[in-house]
Amino acid sequence: MSRYSRYRILNNSSEYYRFLRKERNNLKNIQQYETPILYNPGIADRIRVQTTTHVWVTGDRFYTLANQYYGDPTYWWVIAWYNGLPTEADVLPSDLISIPLDLEEILKVLGIG
Repeated sequence: MSRYSRYRILNNSSEYYRFLRKERNNLKNIQQYETPILYNPGIADRIRVQTTTHVWVTGDRFYTLANQYYGDPTYWWVIAWYNGLPTEADVLPSDLISIPLDLEEILKVLGIG
């Protein structure tokens, strides 16, 4: 099942994207997936989600951790979002990050599961 199967396909004919439509053979609209709204986990949510702690070392990547813990590197953003760290450049060696262990549960907490 596609990770986008839960989202509506929207026809965007907004004037804001007129330049894109013009570049794409004067399309009348562009189809795109609805943007999910993610929530920041609160204290009660964090208590509910079982995590493990990882000590960041030089060479670590969110996608390798996602592959290690979830078996799927495309969920790298879950670890980044949960920790409030947009990119690996925001993490320093020896920083502690939390890795939610139950992927299904954390996706529910973030509002997309």
